[in-house]
Amino acid sequence: MTNSQPTKTILLHGLHQTTWVMRPLAKRLQQAGFDTHCHRYYSLKNSINTHSQSLNNWLSQHHHPRDPINLVGHSLGGLVIRDFLSRYPQWQIGRCVTLGTPHTGSVSADYVKRLFSPLVRQAYTGALNGDTPVLADEVCLGVIAGNKPRGVGQFFLQDYVKRQLLDEDKRQHDGSVFLYETRLPNATDHLILPVSHTGMLMDKEVAQQTIYFLNHGRFDKEATF
Repeated sequence: MTNSQPTKTILLHGLHQTTWVMRPLAKRLQQAGFDTHCHRYYSLKNSINTHSQSLNNWLSQHHHPRDPINLVGHSLGGLVIRDFLSRYPQWQIGRCVTLGTPHTGSVSADYVKRLFSPLVRQAYTGALNGDTPVLADEVCLGVIAGNKPRGVGQFFLQDYVKRQLLDEDKRQHDGSVFLYETRLPNATDHLILPVSHTGMLMDKEVAQQTIYFLNHGRFDKEATF
C-alpha cells in the first residue's frame, strides 16, 4: 500500500488496559512511516457498540472518509474492530491486524464471568462470548497469535484442557487465549509467534510482521527479524 500521505493507523488496546500499552507498537509503526493514533475506550464500563461509536466519533472529527485507515487491535480491541467494521461501513478501510484476539470467544472470560463477573462486565456480551459480527469477506485482516503460555489466565486454560480432554493441537495458548480461539475462517492470513498475550505488544517480530501485513496484505512467514 503506497500513499503520498502516511496512512492513518488506529491502535486499540484490550481488556483492563489503556492506550499506554500500545505505545511501543505505535512507535515502531511510526518509524515505519505510519501515522498512528492509540484510541482509548473504557473496556469494562461500556458495551462494544459504544466502543465502536467512540471510534466513529473520533474519526468523524479528525479524519476524512475518503482517506484510508488501518486498524490494529490487541485482544478485545480486535473484536472492537470487527464490531466497528460492521456498524460503520462508510469508512475507507485499508488493512487490519488483530493480536491475540479471541475471535470465536474466550474460555478465560467464561471462567472469570462465572467466578467474578465484575472483571469482565460489559466486555462479555457481544464480544468475549463469541457473538461479534461476522467479518465481511472484502476486509483484509491478518491474525497474529501467540503460543507462549505466560499469564494469570493460563490457570483457567489448564483447567479447561483437563476438563475437556483437548487434543494436543487445541492445547496451545498465549496465557490468556487459546490458539484455536484466534482463528477466523475468512481472515486473510494467520501467523503464530512464540509470544505471550501481553508480551506480544513489546515484541519486535510482532511489530515487524504487523508492519509487513499493513504494507503487503500478508505476513512474511520466511523472514527472520
